[in-house]
Amino acid sequence: MIYLDHNATTPIDERVLAAMLPFLSTFYGNPSSLYRLGRIASSAIDAAREQLAALIGVQPGQIIFTSGGTEANNLALTTLAEQSGLGISAIEHPSVVEPALHLNTLGHQLSVLNVDTNGLITQDAIDQVIALKPGLVSIMLANNETGVVQNIAHYADQLKAHGIRVHTDAVQALGKIPLDFNRLGVQLMSLSSHKIYGPKGCGALVFDKTVTIKPILRGGEQEQGFRAGTENVAAIVGFGKAAELANTELAERHAHLLKLRNLLEQELSAIPGITVFAQQTERLPNTVQLGIHGIDGEMLLMQLDKKSIAVSSGSACASGLSEPSPVLIAMGIDPITAKSAIRVSLGKANTEAEIIEFITHLKSLTGTR
Repeated sequence: MIYLDHNATTPIDERVLAAMLPFLSTFYGNPSSLYRLGRIASSAIDAAREQLAALIGVQPGQIIFTSGGTEANNLALTTLAEQSGLGISAIEHPSVVEPALHLNTLGHQLSVLNVDTNGLITQDAIDQVIALKPGLVSIMLANNETGVVQNIAHYADQLKAHGIRVHTDAVQALGKIPLDFNRLGVQLMSLSSHKIYGPKGCGALVFDKTVTIKPILRGGEQEQGFRAGTENVAAIVGFGKAAELANTELAERHAHLLKLRNLLEQELSAIPGITVFAQQTERLPNTVQLGIHGIDGEMLLMQLDKKSIAVSSGSACASGLSEPSPVLIAMGIDPITAKSAIRVSLGKANTEAEIIEFITHLKSLTGTR
């Protein structure tokens, strides 16, 4: 299998798995317990919090561990004050869009920030949302489909000057580009473990202590009282180890991924009828979303699967939907072209030989051999 869908999930790093295994067997204590087994588990969570904090430039106490990016996004939106407005970009992940729509039904005014043809938020959109003075604006740092990176710090400066808090979904950016919470100027940031070669079922919400978080889960006092329930110790340990590895290997991974992406786009340029979306815009080093004239993206995905090549036709959390990508539609891409889209997202173990093999099969399946 040639796996080219790392924005959906990544294979767990063997070093991460090794760090987790003792907490699935020997050190099985509840971290809230006072005896030795519990203290070991609690200390392991503290260590993981420090590892993640070091990667993103925050204090450990600013991190709330969650079950993943979706829960972190939902938890971030609880910071809205009663009946205050909410702004989101037109290209958000469903885990922001759906809770935002729900909050709208509860009486929170919802505004959508438009993007241009490259998937970048426009200054007009920022100006319009400032005029509405919502309590919170949520803008993803790097798009999961196109890989487009937003200038969050620039937007956050403007919004903060008008008393508007900013949340960023940085799930796809973590471990691929340098990420510093304070330099971004946001008050809330969502992260996920399984996008950086860690385990599924673990994420985090990073917060500025000036915001008021309302727990979704109530019960015990775990995670500073913001997230009740016995912690998934092994997964948190894995997230911490994955963050540590991402921190030490970031430059090496970035260079490798960018080299592969450049090769991929060079080879794609020789195939007639292919459009690489947002190609001239700053993107994640591992992500290429392309449309192929006259080809259905989901059909091509299944044909590639028969060749043991895994790619995506969009967000994994929106799979099974027959509608064209809302992200591409928001960028002004016509629906037919949008439905032709597939996403190739590279990982640290991919090779140049795999890129060439993918291109060979793509040419064959699209009749451009």
